Amino acid sequence: MPEILSSGVPAGQGEHAPAQNGAFPLGEYDVIVVGAGHAGIEAAHAASALGARTALFTLSLDGIGNMPCNPSIGGTAKGHLVREIDALGGVMGLAADATTLQSRMLNRGKGPAVHSLRAQIDRQAYHSYTKHLLEQCPGLEIKQAEVVDIKVEQGRAVGVYTRLHGFYGARAVVLCTGTNLGGRIFVGDASVPSGPDGQHAAELLAQSLKRAGLPLRRFKTGTPARVHRRSIDFSVLERQPGEDPPEPFSFLTPMGGVRNQVDCHIAFTNPQTHRIIQQNLHRSPLYGGAIQGIGPRYCPSIEDKVVRFAEKDRHQIFVEPCGLNTEEMYLQGMSSSLPEDVQNAMYRTIRGFERIEILRPAYAIEYDCIDPLALRPTLETRAVAGLYGAGQFCGTSGYEEAAAQGLLAGLNAALAVKGRQQLVLPRHSSYIGTLVDDLVTKGVLDPYRMMTSRSEYRLTLRQDNAAERLTPIGRQAGLVSDARWQAFEREMEQKRTERARLESTIVRAAALNQVLAAEGLPPVEKGASAAELLRRPELTYELVCRVIGPGQGVDPRLGRRIATEIRYAGYIQRQQRAIKEVRRMESALIPPDFDYAPLAGLRLEAREKLARLRPRDLAQAGRIPGVSPADLAVLSVAVAAAARAAMPQEQKEERP
Repeated sequence: MPEILSSGVPAGQGEHAPAQNGAFPLGEYDVIVVGAGHAGIEAAHAASALGARTALFTLSLDGIGNMPCNPSIGGTAKGHLVREIDALGGVMGLAADATTLQSRMLNRGKGPAVHSLRAQIDRQAYHSYTKHLLEQCPGLEIKQAEVVDIKVEQGRAVGVYTRLHGFYGARAVVLCTGTNLGGRIFVGDASVPSGPDGQHAAELLAQSLKRAGLPLRRFKTGTPARVHRRSIDFSVLERQPGEDPPEPFSFLTPMGGVRNQVDCHIAFTNPQTHRIIQQNLHRSPLYGGAIQGIGPRYCPSIEDKVVRFAEKDRHQIFVEPCGLNTEEMYLQGMSSSLPEDVQNAMYRTIRGFERIEILRPAYAIEYDCIDPLALRPTLETRAVAGLYGAGQFCGTSGYEEAAAQGLLAGLNAALAVKGRQQLVLPRHSSYIGTLVDDLVTKGVLDPYRMMTSRSEYRLTLRQDNAAERLTPIGRQAGLVSDARWQAFEREMEQKRTERARLESTIVRAAALNQVLAAEGLPPVEKGASAAELLRRPELTYELVCRVIGPGQGVDPRLGRRIATEIRYAGYIQRQQRAIKEVRRMESALIPPDFDYAPLAGLRLEAREKLARLRPRDLAQAGRIPGVSPADLAVLSVAVAAAARAAMPQEQKEERP
């Protein structure tokens, strides 16, 4: 038997893997990543950054960092994920900042918990940036090849086979297959095996995973047409400029490091558009029954919108450029699987689109993914040890969700092969933790999309404090570089100094009222410390600093964060108390081999689900659908008894 490391990875497994099925051994790696979309980029970068010898396989080098759907990054809750990826040492934030066309902070008019950054991205520039970044990663090899099979020995992934009869050994494999896995596109009655943007489908790999015992299911997504800029009459559309000055995603990008270069625009469908769609629903594969996969609930096709919201006489369309060096425009909000002739007809009913010229027709795509309940919180599959998943393979939608999982899966694969404890982010620590916990504890019925409403701790998990929450964790794991860590420590010192200054500096009413009068705001009756004044909703950090001056080295982002923490201190403290109770439950670990069968007090549903999902602790057990508070109380007593029984006798005697 091979030696088992503390992580469960056999030492040296696969180092001399024999050729099989005519395949030739072509290399040995610690971690192999399959797929180079947003999940694969983060997985490969994380694994190699930890010193694992890593190989990244992609169907095409030209597809690295591809954006087959909307050329944008961020948005509601998604912007939080990008900031968290950046805080942990990932690359999406830096790549987005380097390739931004336009940037806007969404939900400015609402509370700080739901502020979310969104940037329109130069699609080709993003590909070039991420490809070059990966090419520069030490210990990472990039290979253009189709992986068709996973080699499994004694229930463990030990390598991959390629279509060109190559074998590559590995101690861990991360699947980031996107929509290529068993992919099939639909345009009207036309249906062909295909991945996005004309890449071929990974059909053989899908068959291999089924043979390995992974529970695969069928999901569906879609994308709108890309149209030529010259065929749009922008003069009749609503202009949508970027925010000035724009904020960057990465905490390493200084204010001023991102600029707006383009405008976006807004168009609207109308009753005539809807009539054409309704008259041709029978030609839609979605409504004709050709598509069996389940589509994303929160990103419906235009056919779905017209049917589900029949009372609405118009739907919004965001007209977004795909890059500075292309005339392609993306029509967000108009994804469809209708035939091309219907697409032409419906687009031309829209004001400004009368002469529309379609470059790439809209299409729907079906693909295979795993039931995420078959994953551990580390994103390792339960059926096959050393096999991890990320992105759409795990039942999610969106570039940001994919990248977040990719970072975690790649990091954990590398930690495992190094014999180190893998990282599980609690849901109260981050949106990434919430995302993964939702997947592996609750499962999904349709492609999962991150939203702020999914978190119980929104005020604590703001996008502006992601670095403070997660950079120490990334540093401990080994993913945060020295340069990033030094920048983080500098900012934390700046924050402490500025907070103390605001608490101790008295602002005179007369001086402040001059500033308020210039802004048309009501005066204050008396002076107070700057911190006390910031608790007033109409006063901002910028206004107060007009009187007392800005803090040394404090940029607007940090200033607003400090003001938010001062203003909402009471609410934040209340949420921290709730988190403290959850942490207590998380400390009550459930043994991996815990036997639920003898617990007569558990309802049958709870017993079956607990035995199948194997929660790590009481907190996770309580979040499993079908586990009631009464079930949890029974389990809590049993787990405590099991923990006491496992104690050495001397510890039992010490306890009262």
